[in-house]
Amino acid sequence: MSSFVGHKQRVGRRQLAFVRRVLGLFRSALREIFDESAYERFLERQRKAPSQAAYAEFLREGQAAQERRARCC
Repeated sequence: MSSFVGHKQRVGRRQLAFVRRVLGLFRSALREIFDESAYERFLERQRKAPSQAAYAEFLREGQAAQERRARCC
């Protein structure tokens, strides 16, 4: 009986680890969608602290990059 309980605990831990990985992936995807990760990369690249001015610069940089892209049709 005790080996069954141990097995059940191992399965439960594996399931919990899987759920955590899935949630972590989901969170990472949302951070990319809403530009949080891009903003963090911008701050690291520019070696700046998060601030309103830094965020405004981040938005300007993104807008400039979007305007430089070739347009179709």
